[in-house]
Amino acid sequence: MQKLLGVLLPFGMILAGSIGVADSTRPRNAQTPDFGPNVHIFDPAMPMEAIQETVDKAFGVLEHAQFGSERCAFLFKPGEYNVDVNVGFYTEVLGLGSSPDDTHIIGAVRAEADWMGGNATCTFWRSCAGLAVTPTYIDQTTKRGDNRWSVSQAAPFRRMHIRGNLILTDNGWASGGFIADSVIDGWVDPLGQQQWLSRNSVWKEWVNHEGSWNHVFMGIKNPPEGRWPHVSNTVINKTPRISEKPFLVIDDKGSYFILLPDPRKADSRGISWSRGSIPGKKIPLDRFYIARPGEADAESINTALEEGRNLLLTPGIYHLDAPLRVNRPGMIVLGIGYPTLVPVKGTPALVIADVAGVRAGGFLIDAGPVKSPALMVVGEEKSDVRHRSNPTYLYDIFCRVGGAMPGQAACMLIINSHDVVGDHFWLWRADHGNGVGWNENINENALIVNGDHVSIYGLFAEHTQEYQTLWNGEHGRTVMYQSEFPYDPPDQKSWQHDGTNGWASYRVRPEVKHHQADGLGCYLVLNNKSVNCATAIETPCGSGIKFTNMVTLWLRGGSLSNVVNDTGGGLHEFGGKRVLSYP
Repeated sequence: MQKLLGVLLPFGMILAGSIGVADSTRPRNAQTPDFGPNVHIFDPAMPMEAIQETVDKAFGVLEHAQFGSERCAFLFKPGEYNVDVNVGFYTEVLGLGSSPDDTHIIGAVRAEADWMGGNATCTFWRSCAGLAVTPTYIDQTTKRGDNRWSVSQAAPFRRMHIRGNLILTDNGWASGGFIADSVIDGWVDPLGQQQWLSRNSVWKEWVNHEGSWNHVFMGIKNPPEGRWPHVSNTVINKTPRISEKPFLVIDDKGSYFILLPDPRKADSRGISWSRGSIPGKKIPLDRFYIARPGEADAESINTALEEGRNLLLTPGIYHLDAPLRVNRPGMIVLGIGYPTLVPVKGTPALVIADVAGVRAGGFLIDAGPVKSPALMVVGEEKSDVRHRSNPTYLYDIFCRVGGAMPGQAACMLIINSHDVVGDHFWLWRADHGNGVGWNENINENALIVNGDHVSIYGLFAEHTQEYQTLWNGEHGRTVMYQSEFPYDPPDQKSWQHDGTNGWASYRVRPEVKHHQADGLGCYLVLNNKSVNCATAIETPCGSGIKFTNMVTLWLRGGSLSNVVNDTGGGLHEFGGKRVLSYP
């Protein structure tokens, strides 16, 4: 696998100076907030050639920058544009209208895997939202004007309207993605896309492929036919509970605000903007602290949070000597352009108190050089406070240990609060890059859930050295799980516990009485052929436990004895096993 290493630059060097930006694309309106040097705002009155030059120069820097230090956001004001936006690493492309149809791009907003010869299994950390796209860029594979979004993890596709067809891979492999609150007028073809979660979206047709591993559909009005085991589709007709992710908007007077969407009705299907704009509350930007790289630090951000201001993190890397602390109910912490938080003194990067109604997401957390007990914590241990009428929502939470830099963390994300909804996580102990090795990027767990009534839609957790997902709370729910076991246990003695070989990827504590999980994929990639894992999933077996559609696949190396507890059969050297339901 190609390894692209990056070195963190001083704050002031992030992006600015790396990507030449034409003067005509710099915002000049006095009303425009100062989003820092890594945000570029486009207006339909600008020359299209200048806009195209800007996005092309950014892509030239970011196409191969898998572990680079640059971060970038492109904001398109409402109107029409004739541009081809090829989206590189750490790039977010956003429409600023209240409806995706307010901002229309004729051309493409696309992600390709040309940098790896069509293999998209490392096409991470890029996103788009709030745009209508009429695809006219001629796809080199289909020779048609299709929009291609060939990605794997940490590449959310939200509030998009594709006025044509959408393709989810190049000619090679791709390893997982997420689409929500979107409309595709034509068909969606996943091709070699191994796993995918589609939530609350609409299309003409989803093209089934028998080679897929784990495709999950929730709240889709026109889900594909085909059921396990012949076609790996899991269909959940309605989304139990969701409030769409907050987003940046500009109004007709040129004023910016964050729109906080209203919670959707229980058991929703389809998109939130079927009547045009999304219903919600407009929050002026003067109620936000706008953090910019090179200026904001933990002290200044925490001072603003204590004063009651929300937080907007702009693109860049933020080294934090203390955790960011969200202590008030109803606060918003929103990142654009993959802002990256790095705790440097062995603390968490972000701690959210046990309060109601927080909305947080759109950022990446890198483990620092001193081992953190967790990279992000939500709520207080052993809390008995319910937030059923006003849950906390977490969106696009991405954590990694190693890869960009040496780092260690006991756990990436701990959820102690009750009534939390997670909407797309990727929690990754790096298997390649900088600071990678069994005794280097030490990381026991990806996710620990202690709270009750926690639901997560789209949980990607990979390569940690003990239980990857550890669920201790009651009434938990996971919809679509993707996991690879760690590649690098040097021997069986290094990867075992209590007389058991290896560690299960997904574990529900034996005392738990109620838990549901649908569409789980756990994949075996062990470099040492002599290493065995006893089971992929550990769970109690009571009447309140329900698991459906589980798959394990052997990809390389050692062996797996069972899929769930002591059932499902084992893997060694080839093949896969599927379990339709448990118990």
